[in-house]
Amino acid sequence: MILISRKPRLPPGQRWITGFPVRTVEQMPDPFDADTWTLTVEGEVANPHVFSYKEFRALPVTTQLSDFHCVEGWSVPDNKWEGVLFQEIVKRVEPKTSAKFVLIHAEHEYTSAISLEVAMEDDVILAWNRNDEHLRVEDGWPLRLVVPRLYAWKSVKWVRRITFIEDVELGYWEKRGYHQDADPWISQRFAKE
Repeated sequence: MILISRKPRLPPGQRWITGFPVRTVEQMPDPFDADTWTLTVEGEVANPHVFSYKEFRALPVTTQLSDFHCVEGWSVPDNKWEGVLFQEIVKRVEPKTSAKFVLIHAEHEYTSAISLEVAMEDDVILAWNRNDEHLRVEDGWPLRLVVPRLYAWKSVKWVRRITFIEDVELGYWEKRGYHQDADPWISQRFAKE
């Protein structure tokens, strides 16, 4: 298991809580069907690919322990995530040198972009389990991106498409004034701060 620690562990303005609150502006996903579900990886890559659910679940599985920080000021410590490291996707699609960002698409309209550099960190995971249980639908089942070093709005639920892009594209919250980089250790909540 990968254990990620940052110092200080709790970002400024955050407080530890128990539980795992549900926050979403997204439309709930269509009912999950393992026979029809796919994950499309496209854009500035040498080998675009559409993963079936069976194919995706056959990729190397890892677990990692990390904290989860919401822009609302709460943090949940020690979440044990199980899934596929984002690095595994990168190995298979081989981003071009022009790829600088990844745009993550939820099942419906929600998107968020992160730098490829951040996406390649050792703790960025496409997860289906949290604390040894399947994610609840409202928490992102069957697949959620988890980016521990950023505020939680970057940890997109119900991931269905990943697009490697050259220039940053503002996602749902960034279009509404949130900071593109979303680093909780320097309180990057809003773009004008």
